[in-house]
Amino acid sequence: MRDIVFTRSSGWIPNVISEDGELRLMLGAGADANHEPRTFTFPIGQAHLAVIREDLARHLLLWSAVLPLCEAAGTRGLLDEDAAVALLDPVLLASPADVDALFGRIRWDRSRLIAHGADTDLLERGQVCAAMRAATETPDEKRAQRYHANRRRAQRGVVLGPLDAAILKYTGQYLHGATKPRRMPEAVDSALLPEVMQVIATAEQACAGMRIGLDPRRGNRATDKRDWDRMAAAVDAAVRRANPALVDDAVRTVSFLMCSEAADRSRSTPVADDDEAAEDRADLGESGRMTALTFTDDKGAEKKWPRDGARSASAEFWEFVGDRSAGDNEVFTIEDEQLGEGIQLHFYADSIARITTVRHGQTGSDPQYRVEYSLVDGIGGYRRLVSAFVRGGCAALDEHGPWLSDAAEFESARRQRGAR
Repeated sequence: MRDIVFTRSSGWIPNVISEDGELRLMLGAGADANHEPRTFTFPIGQAHLAVIREDLARHLLLWSAVLPLCEAAGTRGLLDEDAAVALLDPVLLASPADVDALFGRIRWDRSRLIAHGADTDLLERGQVCAAMRAATETPDEKRAQRYHANRRRAQRGVVLGPLDAAILKYTGQYLHGATKPRRMPEAVDSALLPEVMQVIATAEQACAGMRIGLDPRRGNRATDKRDWDRMAAAVDAAVRRANPALVDDAVRTVSFLMCSEAADRSRSTPVADDDEAAEDRADLGESGRMTALTFTDDKGAEKKWPRDGARSASAEFWEFVGDRSAGDNEVFTIEDEQLGEGIQLHFYADSIARITTVRHGQTGSDPQYRVEYSLVDGIGGYRRLVSAFVRGGCAALDEHGPWLSDAAEFESARRQRGAR
């Protein structure tokens, strides 16, 4: 039989219960293997209950001291009840000086105290009892998050100025630097908002006309890392020139915002509207290519592109790559069976082979092929080569060389590039 003896308005602050006639402190902490909250209890006495009822600060201090023991129990371990009981008298009944000394020796949860109004300067000085004089039952979780965010920055030697902080709040990265940035002008103090918007305008001007293309080698939504780095560098340089006093965190969040927005624009653009696909259409029209194409990958998948297809060959091919490409599937081929030529893309080696039929197989003999290799510079290079082949076959690739027919010579060139 379990009855609630004492509870506070905030549901997470530990309750006192009576269980089979015994007083126990009950608190929720951590989670089990199924991510369900865990509940722990341990025995307390009447003297402890009296302090918990009358002294919110001591109640919160006890919670802060017990939480690490709950964390130590993990997803299914037992609470060390002896250790928890051993905290009762020193936290609830001892003098403030002794409590401060205790908290200098044990692990305790700082976030709980800060969320419930602890004076952070006093906490830093080890005066935990004095820090809790203005404690509140209702928590302010954002207050604890702000404290820990600034503490992490301080550990890296970063001190934010007013404009730095305002920029991070504008992008939503003040509390969590790993979150995706977004525009939140309502989070910025109105007095600082014009300065923030000037920094944003500088960044927008710096990357005007730049784009971040998709990189189907890493999936349909992956973006070109080179494009991203190029845009980030342009924004960083412009913002630093205009605002040399900004800390790195503030500059990076602005470039992250610009790049993530550009990447989102690319992801929302239909594949058929890709730049290379548009170029194909401009040169050829919908059905300008006279022969069909076959796309294959290293796992045996195949896709046909008819010469009168509704979408360009480039768009269809890169969608095929985005759907199929993986760490163990990095070789893709485009073949023109009628003309007897094709290209093979080796994503793992940043290289390409063009294959031309020199002599078709006769009765009892195999066809003869000419295979030539070339190095490729990133996804942009692959896109140009695919587009050229789609428009004009292997002959259109001549200008994109050099092409090497000796496999050993090519492998040597590839190794030399990798060593640079």
